[in-house]
Amino acid sequence: MPDVWGLATIAAKFALYVGILTAAGAVFAAQIFKLDQYRTSALFFASLGLFASLFVFSLRGAIMTGDAGGMIDPEMLGLLWSTPVGTALIYRIAGLCLLIAGVFMGRIGLWVSVMGGLIAVLSFNHGGHIADRDAVLLDALLILHLIAAAFWIGILMPLKRLALKTETYVRAAEIGHQFGMIASFTVPLLILAGVYMGYVLLGSVSALIGTDYGIVLLLKVILVAGLLMLAALNKLRFVPALKAGDSLGATHLVRSISVEWMVILAILAVTATLTSTLTVPA
Repeated sequence: MPDVWGLATIAAKFALYVGILTAAGAVFAAQIFKLDQYRTSALFFASLGLFASLFVFSLRGAIMTGDAGGMIDPEMLGLLWSTPVGTALIYRIAGLCLLIAGVFMGRIGLWVSVMGGLIAVLSFNHGGHIADRDAVLLDALLILHLIAAAFWIGILMPLKRLALKTETYVRAAEIGHQFGMIASFTVPLLILAGVYMGYVLLGSVSALIGTDYGIVLLLKVILVAGLLMLAALNKLRFVPALKAGDSLGATHLVRSISVEWMVILAILAVTATLTSTLTVPA
């Protein structure tokens, strides 16, 4: 069982993942699908990401000193600032601030926000079990994996909002269909990248089922499999029904998206646990 600092780190990293990936995904989806109503969501989750970024950084100081004073100890935080943890914080603050600034700009604002989202996502290459391997291929796969995940997360709220109103059924069906087409390329990439990264980290099936890290990772795989089943239902049944103007199809799609959100949150919570309190088997 993690101690109080371990639990605090899990909670902070969970908020970090939710904030950065949802904010970045919101602007990615807005750019690709020409959506207008993304600003409130982007602002809220970018602000959550900023707060979580600072909290994760300061918690490292507390963990290193063993008491809460480390969270504000200038000497300890100064040491952390010169490590990859500090580099990650710079990327997150710069990226999320750029994303927020873009929301208030004119025509080019969305492009600015997208750039900020990409920078924030790049921060995950500076810390964590994958980053510790110092391999270019793994770094690239991690970023592609996260961009694909952010894009998936980012489309859910707009799609649900459009599917709730009869007058926007057609638009929801169009976006759902377009997302399905894009997902047919990005989801296999997401899966292959995840499988390869898991293989590199664990190296064997025995490590997958015989270590705490492997068991938690296996739980994440099961959750992802469930998410893919929901996505398949959306693509093959609910979106086509919505396209035909079926209100029952719209109801099913809205419910499916709500469940998807819960599964995604569970996946991010498991990921936070993997990167906070568990160590990769030697």
